[in-house]
Amino acid sequence: MKSTKLHSQKTRDREAVISLTQELVRIPSVYRPGVKGGNEEKVAHYVADYLKQKGIEVHIEEVEPGRPNVIGIVDSGKPGKTLLLEGHTDVVTEGDHSAWRYDPFGAEIVEGKMYGRGTNDTKGNLACMITAVDSILQDDEEFTGKIILCIPCDEESMMIGIKHFIKNGWADKVDGAIICEPEENQVCISQRGAMRLELKTYGKMAHGAISWSGINPNWRMARIIVELERLEKKEQERLGKHPTLGWPSITPTILSAPVKGEAQINVIPEQCMTTLDIRTVPGQDHEVLKQEILEIFTRLKKDDEHFKADFGVIEDRPWTETDKEEAVVKAVAKAVKNVMKQEPKYNGVPGATDGTFLHIAGVPIVTIGAGDREIPHQINEYVDIEELAETTQIYRQACLNFLNEDGDC
Repeated sequence: MKSTKLHSQKTRDREAVISLTQELVRIPSVYRPGVKGGNEEKVAHYVADYLKQKGIEVHIEEVEPGRPNVIGIVDSGKPGKTLLLEGHTDVVTEGDHSAWRYDPFGAEIVEGKMYGRGTNDTKGNLACMITAVDSILQDDEEFTGKIILCIPCDEESMMIGIKHFIKNGWADKVDGAIICEPEENQVCISQRGAMRLELKTYGKMAHGAISWSGINPNWRMARIIVELERLEKKEQERLGKHPTLGWPSITPTILSAPVKGEAQINVIPEQCMTTLDIRTVPGQDHEVLKQEILEIFTRLKKDDEHFKADFGVIEDRPWTETDKEEAVVKAVAKAVKNVMKQEPKYNGVPGATDGTFLHIAGVPIVTIGAGDREIPHQINEYVDIEELAETTQIYRQACLNFLNEDGDC
């Protein structure tokens, strides 16, 4: 009888998570500034209404016009811990619509895979966490404490949603958080840091045929980039390859000269600009790295009286690391072992997530979810529907493990 009931519950949840994922994917939520409806608003309100229909307490907070956070609260009414599950509503652009094999907002299921923007990152996992909590409620499962469903906007850009959530005090009494991102249901307990910088060198505009009458900022930027490559190699030799996060890196991305105005082949520009995407691992200090860059400027200026450069910080997200003995990690690992019938595989997240800022706020985090880790942001993004069903059960059991077992999971 118990086996039949469990099978029925899993079948019910499987159907629910597939249906909800399709509904979410079919509501485009690519942020397009200035485009009416070009944001997360429609999908956020759909989620809010869905939660209300399930009897869940809902709060909607507008972060920017048309860009709301949705917060769901499930309170047992009994003293205990607070667990947060987080999944964002925004997705990246679909790119060339015609390049997709299937409609990027169609959520078509073909041979066991659902295709569409957000199926993998991360509307599928958002559906999993909602379905998992709804399943607990439908079955009147006993638990103590509280579950918070954090459903923010803007994870794919500056993460203004989670910053607003934290600023408004929602994370103040959270004891652990599950970040619902595509990680092939691996238990990810570390994340690379991300520091984005904009570097500029300054010169004097002049005719390319009379180069000695100007100061070329491009030569200065080229020397900086060579020095940054040396700094990257030094950091890699110092730290080695991290077991789950790989190599620390310093990557020049955008390179532009002039910074403003039209480029011309016979004109020395006044300024040159490059952006750096710096990814860090445990053992690196972002403030020390900034100082290293300033020291590069100082060295280059000693040999060049016309050298002038500076940089600004666009975003600074530290690396994170959570101990395997943290209650939330143990709760998730136990759920993975029970659902997947195998020992959990521990790993790290190659980039930052909304969990980065929860970590800064003092919340222990673990990242796990359905979906191939290399599929996010690609054309023909997909998720395996059986993995969605599996993830739903992992989230369900992880919630009950964490809230009912005094941290000894």
